[in-house]
Amino acid sequence: MKKIFAIVLTLALMLSCCAFAEGSIKIAVAAPMTGDNAEYGIGFANAAKLMASQWNEEKGGVTVGDETYTIEIVEYDDKSDSDEAAIIAENIVSDEDIWGVIGHFASGICMVAAPTYQDAEYINISPTSSHADYSGIGDYIFRNNTVITVETRTGAEMAVTDLGGQAIGVLSIDSEWGQSAGNAMEENIKALGGNFVLRQEVSTDAVDFATEIANFKAAGCDVIMVAGMYGTLAPFAKACKNSDYDVKLVGCSNAYTNNLIDIAGDAANGIYAPVSFFAGSTDERIQEYVKAYTDAYGSAPSALTTQAYDSVGILLEAMERAGELDREAIKDEMYNTEYEGMSGYTTFDEIGDAQKVFTKIMVKDGAFTLAEF
Repeated sequence: MKKIFAIVLTLALMLSCCAFAEGSIKIAVAAPMTGDNAEYGIGFANAAKLMASQWNEEKGGVTVGDETYTIEIVEYDDKSDSDEAAIIAENIVSDEDIWGVIGHFASGICMVAAPTYQDAEYINISPTSSHADYSGIGDYIFRNNTVITVETRTGAEMAVTDLGGQAIGVLSIDSEWGQSAGNAMEENIKALGGNFVLRQEVSTDAVDFATEIANFKAAGCDVIMVAGMYGTLAPFAKACKNSDYDVKLVGCSNAYTNNLIDIAGDAANGIYAPVSFFAGSTDERIQEYVKAYTDAYGSAPSALTTQAYDSVGILLEAMERAGELDREAIKDEMYNTEYEGMSGYTTFDEIGDAQKVFTKIMVKDGAFTLAEF
């Protein structure tokens, strides 16, 4: 009797699992949920869950052909570690109910995982990868972000034209992203006719910038572009202030996070950055989104978080246009994207790169605001 009951129970569980799989689709969010970059990964996951909940509540889910599927977000913590990301990518492509991957965060990590998604024909949209070679990995690989040369051109415009830098330096972290971003900064400063004078490189966990500051001072730098996360920019800004070094700092879009202000304190005032999304916009749609996100998670979304939010919407719309749960058909529709998102109007070029327009912001009186020059 017990054996019969066990068989019946097993069959019931199998049927319920099959029913669940048929009634829902999964989207993976793969990013650092723990560690130094956890703010970014948690932001990705929060944004993805908000978009999914809005589709589920307002539309009943995503309608593909004649079927409507509930959207489920599945989180994976890559810890900003290449080995972990490789394992996670394999785990994701082993689940046939996952129809897209939002992630990863750092360009180097993205480029480790992307070949696995490409080989398995799983659509991968990174909200943040800016390395020039990332999207070229394959036709299933997209970025809802610009290449670093585009973003840093706006940053260099601030340094050269808006701030009128007479001698401009670059501080970059020693990661693959930091090196490519630093190189792009140098090139854009020169292309805009600016006077680039010095490049300094530091480790991602550097806290003592005495040598670098002394070198920038000796070179006469009055503006420094920083290719690093808030974990580098914030302590560097504090170190400059504590050294009585009156210098303007221009970061990247990843500087647009409350952690920058929390860590740097008063030293954050006067930091500039280009962003694809600004929570202080007066646009009614953006304010509705900011309110929904803040109500759900207790703080306003950042630009990179918002690119993750839009990435989910872009994927869902591509699935609906495809009209069938077919990976190739959905991928093909990704290239037909015309998406009016919170991070701006988005299309993809022939290699999966998004086109973005940047807004110039700064920290003033302990808060982010539109840049003043």
